[in-house]
Amino acid sequence: MKRSRLTAGCLALGLVLMLGLSGCGLVDMVFLKPPQDTAQELMEAGNLAMEEKDYDDAADYYTKLKERYPFSPYTPQAELRLADAYYLDGRFLAAEDAYKEFEALHPGHPDIAYVLFQIGLSNFKQFKSIDLPQDNITEALQYFYRVSENYPDKAAAAEASEYILECKQFQAEHEIFVADFYWRTKDYRAAWKRYQFVVQNFEELGQIHDYASERSRLAYYKFQKDRSEAVRASQRGSWKQWFDWL
Repeated sequence: MKRSRLTAGCLALGLVLMLGLSGCGLVDMVFLKPPQDTAQELMEAGNLAMEEKDYDDAADYYTKLKERYPFSPYTPQAELRLADAYYLDGRFLAAEDAYKEFEALHPGHPDIAYVLFQIGLSNFKQFKSIDLPQDNITEALQYFYRVSENYPDKAAAAEASEYILECKQFQAEHEIFVADFYWRTKDYRAAWKRYQFVVQNFEELGQIHDYASERSRLAYYKFQKDRSEAVRASQRGSWKQWFDWL
């Protein structure tokens, strides 16, 4: 019995010594969070995910870098790459917001021409149909003009000029769509004004401009004819009322 107690006591003493010697490590293991990835490690992981076209993972890595290390030298690059990940993943509204945030935070960044172009492109990619409001196309046009006019020597400027023409094509087609609707419903005054808007603002669009010019002339003729007939009808009605009174 005594020997058993002695053995148990030795084991207990050994356990206490072990805990005493390695207590800090054991506490760290149980209670402390594992070390976080560094900003550089998150950046590298995000870039690798981008290379593998795993844009969801890439966005996750770049977002973590932004949130954990807001003052890291890697953060501006991560913010821009996050916007790129959204764009490449087809999440154009999220990309637009991320690029705009980058512009607001880093207006003097060397890549700002690229960022402005991507804002325009993200809006352009949200275009759906000429029969719907053209707010995205209008905003895209504004950003493409900024790139073309303010950064003519940048690579994005030439491409922006091409998109400017495409945006104007969509705008003109939308105006023609609305004008044709007014024409079909015989609201010739409204049709004439819409056709005239195309004539005055889209001269470079060739066939669309010519179509609008011809329709504008016809719509104005029909508008004036309808108005004259309305005046004559009104006058006949007045004379009829006068004779009826007599």
